[in-house]
Amino acid sequence: MKNYLSQKWTLVATAMVTLAMTGCSVVPEASADLTRHYLLTNTQGDSQSAVKSSDGLRLGLKRVEISRYLDKGSLVVLRGANELVYNDYARWAEPINEGVGRIVRARLLDEAKVSRVFVDSFPFDQTRDYDISINVTHCEGAINGGAGQVRFAAVVEITTTGEDAKVVSRTEFIAPQQSWNGRDYSELTQLLSESVALLCNDLVASLADQ
Repeated sequence: MKNYLSQKWTLVATAMVTLAMTGCSVVPEASADLTRHYLLTNTQGDSQSAVKSSDGLRLGLKRVEISRYLDKGSLVVLRGANELVYNDYARWAEPINEGVGRIVRARLLDEAKVSRVFVDSFPFDQTRDYDISINVTHCEGAINGGAGQVRFAAVVEITTTGEDAKVVSRTEFIAPQQSWNGRDYSELTQLLSESVALLCNDLVASLADQ
């Protein structure tokens, strides 16, 4: 009887240890990361192949500013009149202001009449003809009544430099309305990139008037 009980408890203990070890070895599978990251691109290319003039414009490009509601890391969609939707699975690969600044600088360097483009902080030993400031006020998708579109707008100022600096140009750029299907964030990013390209064209035209 004693041997029987001993064998029984041995079997029970062995079974419990086996179950415990089996439980410890079961590791839940990692769930797939559904997050996608998007990047504003220079739709006109980063050629920078223009022949530079030694007496070309020397420009200072200040740090691009953006509206606070855009500075969340996620792509933004405006629903209706005042509801903002932030998609945690559709995120910017870099801050919006850095993306816009990168594209604007590349576009300016493609201009033959522009010899240098400095970025903040400007070197003290280099003179500049004009400084450029850009404040992006809209950079999002919008859905109203089931129809999707793209909204991009910015305020651009061109100023002289030095102690007597003055504003020589101030424009409020509003990109033409473009349709968006309301679901494809890759398409939204591409359309926003095209809007930034139009902003660059507008800026280049303003510089030509100076």
